[in-house]
Amino acid sequence: MNLNQVTLPSTNLEASVAFYTTLGFNLIVDALPRYARFECIDGEATFSIHYVETIQQGNSIVIYFEDKNIDYTVKKLQEKGIEFTTLPQDQSWLWREATLVDPDGNNIILYYAGKNRKNPPWRIN
Repeated sequence: MNLNQVTLPSTNLEASVAFYTTLGFNLIVDALPRYARFECIDGEATFSIHYVETIQQGNSIVIYFEDKNIDYTVKKLQEKGIEFTTLPQDQSWLWREATLVDPDGNNIILYYAGKNRKNPPWRIN
């Protein structure tokens, strides 16, 4: 199996489409105001947003987008007005991460892990 699609809830698809387009994703399905789908810049994965009337309290969705040039990407996104809750920093699990939230409060982590994403030194055989 291969994960290729994640769907996030949104109370305002227009704002979410603008946000994810600013991040650089390609809008491939525009069924506003109920649904939109994007393709990732690299690879074959897609993700979508769908309309909900309310976001559940305690929303624990976290979506990770990997970028080899995370420091450059974060700087360029900041120049476009994207606000980050944390700037790129090296983590103890050997990933470099920056965090932000989308217009609906969904948590996003931009990161670079390289070989450590699937093959960290502590990987089990």
